[in-house]
Amino acid sequence: MSVIAKKVGRNVVVVGTQWGDEGKGKLVDWLTESAQGVVRFQGGHNAGHTLVINGVKTALNLIPSGIMRPGVKCYIGNGVVLDATHLLKEIAGLEAAGVEVRSRLRVSEACPLILPFHAALDVAREAKRGNGGAEKIGTTGKGIGPAYEDKIARRALRVQDLKHPERFAAKLRELLDLHNHILTTYLNAPALEFQPIYDAAMKQAEEIKPLMADVSRELNAAHLAGENLLFEGAQGTLLDIDHGTYPFVTSSNCVAGNAAAGSGVGPNLLHYMLGITKAYCTRVGGGPFPTELDWEKEGTPGYHMSTVGAERGVVTGRYRRCGWFDAALLKRSAQVNGITGLCITKLDVLDGLTELKLCVGYKLDGETIDLLPMGADDIERCEPIYETMPGWSESSVGVTEYAKLPANAKQYLERIASVTGVPIHVISTSPDRDHTILLTDPYKIS
Repeated sequence: MSVIAKKVGRNVVVVGTQWGDEGKGKLVDWLTESAQGVVRFQGGHNAGHTLVINGVKTALNLIPSGIMRPGVKCYIGNGVVLDATHLLKEIAGLEAAGVEVRSRLRVSEACPLILPFHAALDVAREAKRGNGGAEKIGTTGKGIGPAYEDKIARRALRVQDLKHPERFAAKLRELLDLHNHILTTYLNAPALEFQPIYDAAMKQAEEIKPLMADVSRELNAAHLAGENLLFEGAQGTLLDIDHGTYPFVTSSNCVAGNAAAGSGVGPNLLHYMLGITKAYCTRVGGGPFPTELDWEKEGTPGYHMSTVGAERGVVTGRYRRCGWFDAALLKRSAQVNGITGLCITKLDVLDGLTELKLCVGYKLDGETIDLLPMGADDIERCEPIYETMPGWSESSVGVTEYAKLPANAKQYLERIASVTGVPIHVISTSPDRDHTILLTDPYKIS
């Protein structure tokens, strides 16, 4: 007797391969055309995803980018640290723009909560670093790191605690005592009061309760029902707490493998890893950057990248540092993520540059290496080894067919694929959703 195999869904993980700000939001939104659910699995509202749809710009920090597609379910997984105030503000903003949110948004009960004292700690620590002469980490000051610390220390208040006022109050008093002690005695910052934090949380709880869910169970059920899922990473691989330029990193695992742990699905359900990669490099905040250029001097390639690329942080508004494409860095990212294919974004920003440089390795303590080292100290001593390639004067803005790209742009892309050993499957030629070249569909590749 023959058995007809039941159709199950195909799942794609989208991760940044550099220091974040690679254009993940646009690609998640674009790929959602083939997905029925989009999942955030790490980070918090320190993510900044900008979408441009028919010329209209929308910025999202916490809610998955798929929310802009009618009918698509959006999940906030257990690996995310959740600021309830920001979540409700983001929902209200989307609703004001005519987007239906609440029936499509599911929030894991296991998400640790970001509370006001977490942000206070974040800001006070950066101030202390600056005053003490130590280089600032570049945190967004939103309490992400301190919230993850509480999670790891097994003392975090979680979304599910909002359902139990007395339990919430008891845990909050204990946590607040601890953090007020650090704020006042070590960081010379003011203490926070219990009652305003508690009252705000209880008010928010009434709006959040209908959104609470066993996200792990729902995702596994969706997969078995044949739905395609898209897992949306925040930040970038080189900001990963384990694999990034430590200590100048974020507080979570940004790599593709964490999509499983941060949402409650098995690793066998992660079928394709799409690495989002700018056609050049940028980073916000402190930390090593081997290919960094002078991006403030008018008339330089770095200035061109900064101004044409509008390189300012979505969350912080800070200018991004800019530099040449780093293939040795990308090889590290491809290795730790298991990248299936690359999406090159902002190719159009390089229009008009007469010459491009491509970093293919480094000199480190007299040795030639072709893979980014681990940790900030070694990376700081790396001297990039460049290949020089011709630029192009033709416009690539809005091109949707590979054959119509400038010849030198195609040569540049082919060299990136060759040096990194990772095929290019998608190319973005402007922030607009439709200005995308699809070479290989992540949802159809076998």
